[in-house]
Amino acid sequence: MKGLKQIILLLSIFFQAFAANSQILTPIKWSTNVNGKYIEATAILEPGWHLYSQHNKDFPFPTKFIFDSTSLFSGNQQVVDFNDFDFFEEPPSVTEFVKEFDMELSFFKDEVTFRQEIKNWNQENITLEAEVEFIVCNDEMCLPPEYLNLSWDIQRSPNESNLLTENNLKSDKTSDENVVASDFEDESSLEGLLGIFGEGMFWGFFAIIMPCIFPMIPLTVSFFMKQSKNRSEGIRKAVTYGISINVIYVALGILVTVLFGGDALNALATNPWFNLAFFFLFVIFAISFFGAFEITLPSKWVNGSDTLANKGGLLGIFFMAFTLALVSFSCTGPLIGTLLVRASQSGELLAPTMGMLGFSFALSLPFMLFAAFPSWLQSLPKSGGWMNSAKVVLGFLELAFALKFLSTADMVWQYHILNRELFIAIWVAISFITAMYLFGGFRLPNDSKIEFLGVGRMLLGSMFLIISFYLLPGIFGAPVKIISGFPPPLHYSEKYASESSNSGSEIIDHLTFNNDLQGAIDFAKKVNKPVMIDFTGWGCVNCRKMEEQVWTDSKVKNMLSNEVVLVSLYVDERIYLPEDDQYISKISGKEIKRVGQKWSDFQAENYNANAQPYYVLLDPNGGYEPLNGSASYHPDPKIFINWLNEGINKFQSL
Repeated sequence: MKGLKQIILLLSIFFQAFAANSQILTPIKWSTNVNGKYIEATAILEPGWHLYSQHNKDFPFPTKFIFDSTSLFSGNQQVVDFNDFDFFEEPPSVTEFVKEFDMELSFFKDEVTFRQEIKNWNQENITLEAEVEFIVCNDEMCLPPEYLNLSWDIQRSPNESNLLTENNLKSDKTSDENVVASDFEDESSLEGLLGIFGEGMFWGFFAIIMPCIFPMIPLTVSFFMKQSKNRSEGIRKAVTYGISINVIYVALGILVTVLFGGDALNALATNPWFNLAFFFLFVIFAISFFGAFEITLPSKWVNGSDTLANKGGLLGIFFMAFTLALVSFSCTGPLIGTLLVRASQSGELLAPTMGMLGFSFALSLPFMLFAAFPSWLQSLPKSGGWMNSAKVVLGFLELAFALKFLSTADMVWQYHILNRELFIAIWVAISFITAMYLFGGFRLPNDSKIEFLGVGRMLLGSMFLIISFYLLPGIFGAPVKIISGFPPPLHYSEKYASESSNSGSEIIDHLTFNNDLQGAIDFAKKVNKPVMIDFTGWGCVNCRKMEEQVWTDSKVKNMLSNEVVLVSLYVDERIYLPEDDQYISKISGKEIKRVGQKWSDFQAENYNANAQPYYVLLDPNGGYEPLNGSASYHPDPKIFINWLNEGINKFQSL
């Protein structure tokens, strides 16, 4: 029954993984090699993923190597004699209790090499073939079992003995063609691109209800139907029109990628000047939505595009779509700008393109659907003042988003102008004012008079009012976990700033040492506790979520305060190192001038990782080797507690 329970649970996790991602993930890469008397199979895993040991009893999917009998036997004669036929040799693994499977499991992270010793063989040249069966999991999901074919080519001179030695084995498995799994993309990259696509659709659907777009839907669809000989021709034209919209906006995303490039996009996330520029840009967008002015493009562009649209044919339809993009820019411009800024800050090279694809897909969908089903046009609400109200609400949302960029710049510079209390207070005010606007408490320049309060407007206003009341206690120190990751962390507040100590000896809530690794190690030696390194960043959203959702748990808070010495290393800290401490990185070859660069380089060199948050526990007397692997973002405090307990227990047993 226990095994059946585990299989059912595992299948459930697989289903959830596919439902959540709707994409193919390949976070593991296998390669083979012949090394002396051994054949080797090496698995390289993306950070956060792990591969299970061969020796997990009662676990339905341990890693297994199954050899093809034709490579072991020739007729009735055994060709290859293994030292241990059943198992490959494997290095020490991480062992911990996994709640999802209700059992203790051993697994590997980052990279693992399995080795099998060959004692004897009796052919001049032989190709060994095997199938490796395995699953990989991270802290959120497991992928379905995979079965990959592996092979090893072993060669020797005909005059040499059948007994293998390190000198008569050669490997030709070092070329790229021997990698039996395709190159993989970073899991966070895949999820990030999917999220940007979804966010693009979100803004695209909002664009549809803008005054510059919504009235164009019935007019454009009616035009295509009237100018076509039959319904199918009208549908074809509408589909061409929709595809043209996609091409135009995706081209804009590609242009942003080409202009900035991958390195620049990666730098946007925590660069204070970019964040400050984005803050002002979002404020301008908000003021535009409030009706103070319109963001328009030169009329020559619109007139020229409209002239080309009148030529007809496919080119004419394309320029009709282009004209729509130009004419509607006063409404869609701020939305596109918001999306491109968010996409650029994700650090993903393809993010602007994916964002524009999602935006244009949502924007073009109504034109194509209503052309295919023109009777649906009758169900559309009539144009009216509600569309301008939607613009105003978006303006308030733009103001809220703008504050995040100002906060990031302030934290990187450590000015403490926008502490946590002030940030949340402004959000409370924005949410309350939005509710009052929707309830009809005041009007803006382009608003029409409200004769009565509609149901939709009442419900939306109530939602913003509830949000303002929920956020209110956050001004006085409540965690308000729903928005964790957006406001500054708990320790970046007036309360903790006034209590902080530069010596690092006083534990303040969940924070001890900042950017002082050696100080933490020296202190840990005195109190005989392990050191916990927290690789973090001022602009790291998931870091703030861990601090506010997990570290505030009473048991976690107690362990961080009393059982470890915590040091937070900020990889985006922009303070310059003393000239004597500046150096050239062994990893990247770049000059390391700032504190944040030092910690980022330290993380990459010692742990082969560059993502945040990233946690390791160390023996202060044992160098930088982790006691029990690493931990990263996971919203469940129990997972983090298990990891802490394992590392603390290992330290105490030394």
